[in-house]
Amino acid sequence: MAADSAQTAPVGAAGPAGARAGIKTRRTALGTHVFDRRTGMNLFIDQAGTDESVALAPRQVSVALTNACDLRCSYCYAPKTPGRHDTATVVAWAKELDAHGCFGVGFGGGEPTLVTGFPEMCQLVAAQTDLAVTFTSHGHHLTASVCTRLVGAVHFIRISMDGVGQTYERLRGRPFGALLDRLADVGDVAPFGINVVVNERTVHELDQVADVATQAGARELLLLPQQPTARWHGIDQATLSEMRAWLNRYRGPLAVTIGATGIQGLPVTAPVPGEQPLDAYAHITADGVLKRSSYQAGGSPIGEDGVMAALSVLRTTGATP
Repeated sequence: MAADSAQTAPVGAAGPAGARAGIKTRRTALGTHVFDRRTGMNLFIDQAGTDESVALAPRQVSVALTNACDLRCSYCYAPKTPGRHDTATVVAWAKELDAHGCFGVGFGGGEPTLVTGFPEMCQLVAAQTDLAVTFTSHGHHLTASVCTRLVGAVHFIRISMDGVGQTYERLRGRPFGALLDRLADVGDVAPFGINVVVNERTVHELDQVADVATQAGARELLLLPQQPTARWHGIDQATLSEMRAWLNRYRGPLAVTIGATGIQGLPVTAPVPGEQPLDAYAHITADGVLKRSSYQAGGSPIGEDGVMAALSVLRTTGATP
């Protein structure tokens, strides 16, 4: 499942020969933000009141490329209705967002690697825009062959790993050893992080998850408090308290981030202080609806006039007019 990524900034990797430079400057009413997708460098200069052009697009946009997934995790919040985007549509959206100051696009689902031509889609977005290209995957289709086609086309990868060993296998229905084999190939493509849905079954294994992620070469650990679905409950207060206690005592090498729905009561650092939610992040569903987050009901459908027109509606009304 895809994670809302407004709380994190992608770490870059050098692109292929002939790729765009990837250094972007984003000017807003709060100041000037410079980002390099190759290195992950972020520089924010507080210049409130700048009279230069102001970015209109969110800083980061996630796109659910499909609702299809070949795993059946009981707690998955991704929609189960049909939906899938073609490469031409996604590239057109990416170009529009790039032109209006967006820094990065994150592909998810469902499982994005099930989309035909996924590596080529990433290649086109990386070559034709200055956006950082990231994606979230369960990882089991990231074979050596697929990873070879992704080299230079993505700047950060997020792999979902809920628990370790038998816990992972019970929740995800796939061999844990097979996932570890895939991580070895993923590390040759780009810097990567590990996502973990935190619930009463995984919270006790956060130390082991962090150890496995570190040994595999991950840069980041993203904690996603379990969200309520039609079939499953959200994270309970006892588990949430245990997660927060773990965060307070973790002293390992990984950068630890947390989904926006779980930050209450935690001493988190805002990427851009004072940034409004729709200036930071937006989500596009697999059926082409622009939302403030993947959890939001409603939203603004993206029509022939593009993403920015839908964004204007969402800013004004919060949903379809």
